[in-house]
Amino acid sequence: MAFPLTHDDPQQLGPFRLIARLGGGGMGTVYLGRSQRGRTVALKTMHERIASEATFRTRFQLEIDAARVMGARYGAEVVDADPFAAAPWLATEYVLGPPLDDTVALCGPLPERSVRALGAALCAALGQLHRSDVVHRDLKPSNILITALGPKVIDFGIARAIGDDRLTSVGVTAGTPAFMSPEQAMGGEHTAAGDVFALAGVLIFAATGHGPFGSGQPADLLYRVRFAEPDLGGVPAGLLPILTRCLSKDPAQRPGMAELADQLNHEETDFTDHLPEAALAEIGRRATEVWQTQPTRLPAPPGSVDEAAPRPGMSRRKLLTLSGGAVLGAAAASVGTWAWLTRRGQHRDTAGPQPSSTARPANVPSQAVWWAKVNRTDETFVPTPVGDLILVMIDDGLVGLDAKTGEKRWSRKWETLSGAQIAWQVVSDGERAYAFIPETSTAEGLAVHSVDLENGKPKPLIGPFRDFFGSRTEQAQPLTVADGVIYLVAQRWKAGPVDNEKGWHVMAADLQSGKELWRQSISGAYYPVSSDDGIVAKAVGNCLAVTRRVGVLDIVDGIGGRDTRTGRMLWSWDLPRERLDSKSYLEPGQLVADNDRVYFGTGQLYAFRLSNGDKAWVFGEGRDKGDIEKDTRPYGRPAVKDGVVYVAEGTRGLVAVEADSGKLLWETSLGGVPSLLVTPVIGRKYAYVAMDGNARISAVDLHTHKVAWTFRVPDIFDGAFVAHERAGTLVLMSGDFVYALPFE
Repeated sequence: MAFPLTHDDPQQLGPFRLIARLGGGGMGTVYLGRSQRGRTVALKTMHERIASEATFRTRFQLEIDAARVMGARYGAEVVDADPFAAAPWLATEYVLGPPLDDTVALCGPLPERSVRALGAALCAALGQLHRSDVVHRDLKPSNILITALGPKVIDFGIARAIGDDRLTSVGVTAGTPAFMSPEQAMGGEHTAAGDVFALAGVLIFAATGHGPFGSGQPADLLYRVRFAEPDLGGVPAGLLPILTRCLSKDPAQRPGMAELADQLNHEETDFTDHLPEAALAEIGRRATEVWQTQPTRLPAPPGSVDEAAPRPGMSRRKLLTLSGGAVLGAAAASVGTWAWLTRRGQHRDTAGPQPSSTARPANVPSQAVWWAKVNRTDETFVPTPVGDLILVMIDDGLVGLDAKTGEKRWSRKWETLSGAQIAWQVVSDGERAYAFIPETSTAEGLAVHSVDLENGKPKPLIGPFRDFFGSRTEQAQPLTVADGVIYLVAQRWKAGPVDNEKGWHVMAADLQSGKELWRQSISGAYYPVSSDDGIVAKAVGNCLAVTRRVGVLDIVDGIGGRDTRTGRMLWSWDLPRERLDSKSYLEPGQLVADNDRVYFGTGQLYAFRLSNGDKAWVFGEGRDKGDIEKDTRPYGRPAVKDGVVYVAEGTRGLVAVEADSGKLLWETSLGGVPSLLVTPVIGRKYAYVAMDGNARISAVDLHTHKVAWTFRVPDIFDGAFVAHERAGTLVLMSGDFVYALPFE
């Protein structure tokens, strides 16, 4: 993931122009850069304050030397370096392949043949290093990049010559505890046998998804590495004998790299033949992504366009070579790949509806996959994924955008009634969209239309129901759609002046037959278009879970369940009164439930059983929610996925709770104040959390439970953000712009 440069970042390092920031820490920063001829590189720099110490400058020089020893075949080729600059820097090829830990997170544990191929290639890589009397000392999944040509070993920050202890203090450990050798954990000498131990841990992770000594606090891990037996559960039987030897506490009992490679018995075929399809797709995606992070287009050198045009009958390896998986991995984003991507319309400047100028608008993040300018967006309407589209409400109509490219497929303006534009109310089941469109005559009654996703035109679908009002937005509201049924709240028609105090019903209609299924009255006044009084619903099986926020000053949150077959009220709860923000009401689509429970965040996080309304569990009592007032709402709008409930907690961070029991699984600080009014969005790799009044979004790694990256939104985004899983995009609205970020 690339991040925009700041005023504190240099614009140039040596002959390389800096494009974006890739990451960094206390020691230095890594940038994405390009040479004058268009070669893409990764530039690692050391902070000047660190470089002033001779020990760190010497270590940086050793890292450069180790990277050169590893070479381009097994590592990231060194392109250039200046270890003597005020801020030393190292430029290597930009390897377009995911780290091994990301690959396992994406594909799951790798099959045995893939692990054998990976292990044999890593034996060759480390063997080359050892033949030059250099050991890596920090081999781990995140330091191994998966490319179409094979794995590449990177990050030699603590590598050193065998027997050289000039930069190592006796009794001091250096490395990653989960993959250290026992002798390294004791602060002793780490020889080539230590790299064998670490490699076995890496292969166990690849085969099972977990390391041989689990996870936890560093001290616990160091103890297990030294004294505990490894966890080999899930390791294929054919790999158990050799990997068990590699993990011997006695370095002398471990095999050498050559013997290990022979025991792995890898068949000599292309590395791509052993990779899962999802890994191949990720390599290709990253080949495209590298050109999507740039301030301006770089011209391709003459004569490069035709060299990379794909031809029929190519092998998987050859196709990946042309799309960036191999050539870019071995030759640092070659210009031939640039030309091929541009011709295929995948270049940043040609994808989707771009502004007339190539300059990126100020309120569009550099990470945006696409952006589209529309009339001022309606912040009360959450962007809605439907089929291959994202529906966006604007001031004067509804717009359908292609979720992958941002291309405007159509725009539909509101009807005009008595000189005023009357907005539609739209709901979706994910594949189709339905709208309540106020009619021009009360006599026609309540009707629901389907929205043609090809052109945005409304088509009459059900109704009119002549005993319900249908002429005004504030007289009806579609709630949700599920299993071929649409649920609405509507007011019955009566002669005389309109009275919002009476006549309100929840009703259900069959979308196929158009027939009303049931109606049930609700007591009291209702104002569907008011942000202070809204019913939100979600249908799951035989339960229509509903919540309603009533009043402005005397705020009460209530939640209940209706029978989807009859509309009869099954259960209800008045949640504890708490002082809530004036915008703490839920928007349509934001009531969260799985097949068994509905979840609601307020003073505590509640789980109610859909079947009978019983409280399944309550989470949060007695917990420190951070720097908040005692009577202020400490829990935000939850999200649930794969048996885990995620929710922002107070001013502190994100918590993950087991959906079945309410047991805390993990928690993390976000380095800022999370928004309690925006539902987190959960991907396969990250949980996306709105921060600091919607000025930032943080991505929390679901594997490490740490913030992987954060980006600032220059213009605070409106309302909520949503995922279009099919398109792989995370869509936000900000001012006059809609834009999409990668969703992982």
